[in-house]
Order: sequence, then structure tokens, then C-alpha cells
Amino acid sequence: MRNIYVQELNQIPVERQKVEIVERKGIGHPDTLADGIAESMSRALSREYIKRFGVVLHHNTDETQIVAGKSKPSFGGGEIIKPIYILLVGRATKEFEGSWIPTDKIALKAAKDYIRRAMANLNPEEDVIFDVRIGEGSTDLQDVFMRRSGKVPHANDTSFGIGFAPFTETEKIVYNVERKIYKEFRREEKAVGEDVKVMGLREKDKITLTIACAMVDRYLDSIKDYVAVKDALKDWLSDIVREYTEREVEINVNTADDYERGCVYLTVTGTSAECGDDGSVGRGNRCNGLITPYRPMSMEASAGKNPINHVGKIYNILANLIAKDCYESIEGIEEVYVKILSQIGRPINEPKALDIQIIPKKGYSVERMEKKAVEIAEGWLDNVTKVTDMVINGEIDVF
Repeated sequence: MRNIYVQELNQIPVERQKVEIVERKGIGHPDTLADGIAESMSRALSREYIKRFGVVLHHNTDETQIVAGKSKPSFGGGEIIKPIYILLVGRATKEFEGSWIPTDKIALKAAKDYIRRAMANLNPEEDVIFDVRIGEGSTDLQDVFMRRSGKVPHANDTSFGIGFAPFTETEKIVYNVERKIYKEFRREEKAVGEDVKVMGLREKDKITLTIACAMVDRYLDSIKDYVAVKDALKDWLSDIVREYTEREVEINVNTADDYERGCVYLTVTGTSAECGDDGSVGRGNRCNGLITPYRPMSMEASAGKNPINHVGKIYNILANLIAKDCYESIEGIEEVYVKILSQIGRPINEPKALDIQIIPKKGYSVERMEKKAVEIAEGWLDNVTKVTDMVINGEIDVF
């Protein structure tokens, strides 16, 4: 048996604690925008490597940086004064077995394509300056990357990943409020931008949502229009949150607005990156899409890391998948946490330690859950390369 441990965790489940804080930075937030660009570059490089050579070659694009531009928003339509600057930086294999790969070109196209898909009003050709500075990886890490035990890659780092299940009501609300604004409400109201940050606070049985939502100036003629959209969003969300809780929910949108001074959250492109807010990979959502200070978290930036042997990505995804399967398959679990530690150079299906911590429901024994939990973990380790396929195929998000 691998180094898999199952133990009871003695603590009050988050759902039953007096206070809980949860955050999600939406797709257009500068940090999440950096994540999305980094991950898109990695996927594009992976697919190109497979197309050319049948395998994914060493790369990491997890250092993307966004430097805010300057804008002059105005009701009816403003303008970008200084473009957003995006530094595409990382490492990639540029030559393999005598063949050269146009990695910079591939990465640049992926970055522009992502912005076109993710942002309705941000033009990557006019509103953004891209600076491609992708180098080549160190010799030792490339060597580790190419090692295999059978078909299983060797870990490129000594690092750990963390996952948990299930989401609390507050976590579900925070995650889904942003997702539904992005996927649904924007279809009804073009004035709503993609830069939406949701902060959730639960105090006993009351949940307060504080939402920062960038509005797009060209679709609004006055503050009156702005207020109407803002009120419509609040009313729409009042119905949405009822899908996830029966608790009292207070919704606040753009609380810094000052109507008398004409100071409101108005943008030209739908993101604060156009004026004042920089962004970096890994400064926002963890790979489960949330920032959860009441849960253990890894500081690793998952987006952009190669999906073959970079445990900073693979183990965070894997830990969440194992936790989810344990919660759904084993009766009597109230909360479950999974922590996986790698050791550089070891096969990624042989972690240095995999710890499953379970808070059982009243009347249930963790000892009786142990066998099934180990089987679930073993099953995922035996098929660890499935995580790679899921990432490359876009079946799983990491931000």
C-alpha cells in the first residue's frame, strides 16, 4: 500500500462555525484574467506538442503578469488612454529532436484568443500590449520531466496539494453567484462587465454578500441607467441565492458608489485592469474556484503549470477529486480534507504522503471508513494521468 493515511479530524465543521468568510474573483478580475491566459497558453502548447511529437513537452506558463492601463470611462462610451500591458513569461521547450517549435507565436495566439472568448468588450489587438518573454527550462527540470516509470511521470518539485469536500452553503453561493452573473445575467444586460468579485460573510445564520461589479460605459447613458442595472442585478440575485440556502441573505453591490459626486464603478472594457488594478497568476482563486480562509489552502498557482508532472497543479486537482469522491461514496462523512505531498524525482502516483482527514457525522466511525477511503485514493493514483487528460481537454478548471 502507498503512503496513504486516514484519520479522524477533531474540529467544528465550517458549516457549524459562527463565522465564515469566502471569496471569488470573477473571470474579468485582473488576477483571474492572468490565470486564464496562463492556463490557455499551457493548453495550447500541450496540444501543439502532442500534434507534432505525440507527447507533451516540458513547459510552465504560470508567471503571467498584468500591468493596468489607463482609461477614461464616460456614460455613453469612454476610451482607453493607455493599453493594458501583459507580460507572457514562463518556460517552454522550443527545440525537440532537431525540430523547432514556434512557442512564442503559439502562446501569443492563445492569450489573444482567451481574451476574445472571456471578455466581451476588451479588444486584444487595440486595448492590450503583449510582451512575450518565454524562455527555456533548466536542464535538470527538463530531465526530470522526461523520466517515466512505465507511463507515469516523475514529480518536478517537492510540494503539496490540498482539497476538501463538500462546499458549505456560503461557498456554493459565492461560487455560483459569480458564475451565474457571468454566464446568464450578462446575456440579459450587456452593461455588466466580467470583473465581478464576490465576498461572502456568514455570521451564524445570516449571509452577507458584497459584490464589486464593473459596469461598461457604452451601454449606459446616465447614472440613472447605472442605478437601474445595479438594482436589477440585486433583484435577480435575490432569487438566485434561494437555490442554495434558506438562510437570510443580504446583497450589496458596488458599495463604494457615491451618486452625488458621480463616482461609480464604470469601465470602458468591463475590467479594472484597464485602470489601476494589476494582476498576477496565483493571487486569486485556488484550483476549486474559491478563496477560503476557513479551510487549509495551498499557495501554489495551479494555472499555467504543465499538466504532466507539475505537482503544484496535479496534486491540488487530485486532492479535490479524491475528497469529492470520498464524500459522495462513503456514508457518514460531514467534511473531508485531503493533503498530498510529493518528493521531487518520485513517480507522481507514489506520493511521499497522502493524508485523508475525516470529520464524521454523529454515530459514524472513521475506522470503518478507512478501507473505502484508501480504495478511492488508490484508484485515483492508479489513474493519475487521467488528470492530465482532463486538463488538456479543458474538462476541469483551475481557477
